[in-house]
Amino acid sequence: MMPAHHPLPSGIALEALVVELRRLSWGAADILLAYGRGEQPPYGFARALSVEEGGEGPVSAADLAVNRWLLDGLAGAFPAAAWTVLSEETAKEQLTPGEPLAAEWLWILDPLDGTKDFLQGTGEYAVHLALVHRGEPVLGVVLLPEMEELWLGVMASLSGGASEAWCENRAGDRQPVRFSGRRALGELVLVASRNHRDQRLEQLLAALALGDTRAIGSVGGKVATILRGETDLYISLSGKSAPKDWDMAAPEAVLRAAGGAFCHADGRPLAYNSGDVRQAGCLVASHGLSHLELCQKAAAAMASIDPDFRL
Repeated sequence: MMPAHHPLPSGIALEALVVELRRLSWGAADILLAYGRGEQPPYGFARALSVEEGGEGPVSAADLAVNRWLLDGLAGAFPAAAWTVLSEETAKEQLTPGEPLAAEWLWILDPLDGTKDFLQGTGEYAVHLALVHRGEPVLGVVLLPEMEELWLGVMASLSGGASEAWCENRAGDRQPVRFSGRRALGELVLVASRNHRDQRLEQLLAALALGDTRAIGSVGGKVATILRGETDLYISLSGKSAPKDWDMAAPEAVLRAAGGAFCHADGRPLAYNSGDVRQAGCLVASHGLSHLELCQKAAAAMASIDPDFRL
């Protein structure tokens, strides 16, 4: 059964939208690369890189500059578009706890996913843009400036054809997704966070008895390693300090458009614009080949590790 087709808001053509997303993405890359090198950023942004400890993580001038670039760019290119734009940097002003935004079409942006990695100079940061239709990500953009990679994913429900995902460089040369062929759980390579690991996650990973593990900063960067075939799965296990909508929406859209899978360990899909931006629980993202087995084993393990944990 083909998924329902949801055309873009009136007056928006998918091809023109993708062209504009390319322009905005590489402009964002230029801004971040300049800040990272201590150079004068383009487009008139201030040179000084200041850091504020705001909310749950550092906010830099680079965050704010890319945020402004993306917000102004979308508004300028599509001034009459019937969509709402939600950014990590504007969420406090836009959101009321417990109340979803009144938007059928919603952009969810993270102008700098992996701010700590950016400030520490690891290069493992990303820019996320996701278009969500009634709670489901249907278009995703994950930009990795340091690697000169722009990952795009378009779901079939948006395009009216088949779901598609690919990687581009600045010249527009495309590379396909290359999932690994690994299936056995003992062979699968996990991509994990450096900074967000606790005892429960360590117990879960021990129960899954996976193969090798790699540590990468940004969620977008993690999913890109799956798309390249370097790793096979990512697990997020969290409660109150969970990742947010803007961490997950774009990587999920690209991964699922490529044929991978991203859901809760009990099989529930991730929900966006639900009134709670936290993506809490046991979330499993993978190349899809062993996804059901992974989720079943993870759910069974968590029932023993922490019976009260909500998957």
